[in-house]
Amino acid sequence: MKSIQDLLALAQERVDDFKKLRENGLICLDGNFFPSVHYPPITMYPEITEEVLFEGYTNPADELFDIYAHIPFCYKHCAFCHYPVQVGETESEKDRYLEMMAKEMNIYLNCLGLKSINARSILVGGGTPTYLTPLQLERFLKFFVQKINFGHNPQFSYDVDPLTLLEDVGMERLKIMQSYGVNRLTIGVQSLNDTILKKMTRHHLSDASIQAIERTQKMGFQLNIEFIFGYPGQTLEMWIEDIMKAISFGTEEIQLYRLKVIPYGDRSAAISHNPKKTADQAPIVDQILLMKQIAILLLNEHGYHENLTRVFTKKRENYSHYADHQCCKLFDQIGIGLTAFSSLRDRFGLNIQDFKQYYSMIDKGKLPLNRGVVRTKEEQARWALILPLKNREVYKKFYQQQTGESLNGVLRTKIDRLKKFNLLYEDEELIKLTERGRFFADEICHQFHDPGHMPFPRESYASGELNPYNT
Repeated sequence: MKSIQDLLALAQERVDDFKKLRENGLICLDGNFFPSVHYPPITMYPEITEEVLFEGYTNPADELFDIYAHIPFCYKHCAFCHYPVQVGETESEKDRYLEMMAKEMNIYLNCLGLKSINARSILVGGGTPTYLTPLQLERFLKFFVQKINFGHNPQFSYDVDPLTLLEDVGMERLKIMQSYGVNRLTIGVQSLNDTILKKMTRHHLSDASIQAIERTQKMGFQLNIEFIFGYPGQTLEMWIEDIMKAISFGTEEIQLYRLKVIPYGDRSAAISHNPKKTADQAPIVDQILLMKQIAILLLNEHGYHENLTRVFTKKRENYSHYADHQCCKLFDQIGIGLTAFSSLRDRFGLNIQDFKQYYSMIDKGKLPLNRGVVRTKEEQARWALILPLKNREVYKKFYQQQTGESLNGVLRTKIDRLKKFNLLYEDEELIKLTERGRFFADEICHQFHDPGHMPFPRESYASGELNPYNT
C-alpha cells in the first residue's frame, strides 16, 4: 500500500497534465469548470411544444423505458444547489404536487398510447424525494408503481437525504420504499467534515450521514454515497480524511463531484451569487485537481475503480442502471415532475421550472414541458458521441446505428487530435477515454460541441491545437 506522500507525488502528474493541456487550449484559461452532463447543456434548450416534441416519434421496438420522477422539496436550500425547490414544512403543497404528478403520468401514458410503462430502470430524485411524510411517500409510490410494469425486474433507485432516514420515522420511510421494490439508494453525504457541511448550509452533520449509511446497509440496500470536492474552505487534508472514511464504510459505490459554481440548472445557487467571495475562499485549481486525483488513487488502492465516470465500485455490476441506460446505451427515458427531462432517441424535452405553471399546464391536460429539441442529423452525431464517451466508451457499430454515420465523418479531425495528446484510445470496435483523458472527461466532451453550445467563449481558451472552437 502506497503512502499518502507517494500518492500525492503521483497526483501531481495530473496537475502537470492540466497545465500543458490548458496551454494547448483544451481547458479554460481561468480554470472555470462546466460539467458535460447533457448535450446540448440543460441551460441552452430553446422553447418547444408537446406537439413538436412528439411529432413523428414512435415508441421503442421493445416498448421499454427508463423512468425518472422528480420531487422538488427540501428542508432548506443547500448553497451549491442549482435546482428550484420549495423549502420548509409545506405539507399541503406536497399533497398538491403529488396529485399533479399522478395526473402527469396519465397524460404521458396517453401521449405514448400506453396503459402502463414497461420499466427498464427507475430513479426517483429531487430535491429530497424522501422529504415527505411516510403517508405521502406511500401515496406517491402507490400511484407511481400502479402505472409501471415491473416484468423486466428493473433496478429501482432513490436519491435520499441522510436526515430523512433517521429515528423511527426514517425507518418507516425505508421500510415503505423497500416494500415497493426500491433496492438502491444514493445518499447525498457531500462531506463528512462538519465545518464544510455548515458552509454548504446542509441541515445535518456527519454523524447523521454515518447513522444513515449503517442503517441502510443493515437493511440490504445497494448503496451509493456521493461527495463534493473543491468547496470553499475545504483543504486537501479534509478531503483525504473524507475519502478514507468513505472507503471504511464499504459501500458498493462512491461518487465524486467537483463543485459547480457556474449554474447548470434552472436556479442560480447561493455559491454563484458572490463569485469574488467564492474565489477568495475556494481552493486554487491546482489543489482541486490534487483532490480529484488523490481520491482516485486512494480509491484504487482500496479496490474501488471507476465504473462510470466519477462513480467508483469494487464490482462491475454495481452502478446506476438508469445512468448507464440514459448516458451510455442512449435508451429512451421519460421524466415526470418539475424540471424533469425526457431523452427520446433523437429528441429531448425538459419540463417547466415554475410550480404554478406546472400545475396550470397539467390542469389543461398538457404535458408540463416548455424547452427541448428535435435534433438535426449533425446534432444527433454529436450527442451520440458525447454522452457515451463521457461515461464509458463509444462502440462504433452502435454509434452508426444511432446516427447513420461512421466516426470517420465530421468529428474525425477532433478524434485524431485528441488521440495525438493521449486523451483518446481507439481500436476497430470502440473509442474511449484514456486514463489521462478520463481525468479531463468534461473538457474533452466540449471538443465535440457545436460552437453555439460551447460553455465558454473562444477567447477563454489558449489558441492551441485543442482550442474547442478549432474545426
